[in-house]
Amino acid sequence: MKLQKKNSLAQKRRYRIRNKVKGTAERPRLAVHFSNKHIYAQCIDDVAGHTMAYASSVGGKDAEVKANNDGALALGKVIAEKAKAAGVGSVVFDRSGRRYHGCVKTFAEAARKGGLQF
Repeated sequence: MKLQKKNSLAQKRRYRIRNKVKGTAERPRLAVHFSNKHIYAQCIDDVAGHTMAYASSVGGKDAEVKANNDGALALGKVIAEKAKAAGVGSVVFDRSGRRYHGCVKTFAEAARKGGLQF
């Protein structure tokens, strides 16, 4: 019962943020999700409904990345490179209901250092 309430409140936070943060072709939404094992990040054009750039710690050359500060730093740089290759220079950051500290803050700062503006 307690876990259901916690998940429900987390979903409400996601919806509240998503209502304010919209991605367009010129300025897509940079959504980041941290699970206990992996990190997922994607640049999304909400108007057209498609992903412009994607990076995760699951499989591929980013497989050695873990869901911690070091992994967030590495994946922030990777998503910035992929977004630049896709022609994206400016994004809107979607933290998916998580507080802006720790891994989320490290990821955002790494993406900024990689050349993304938000």
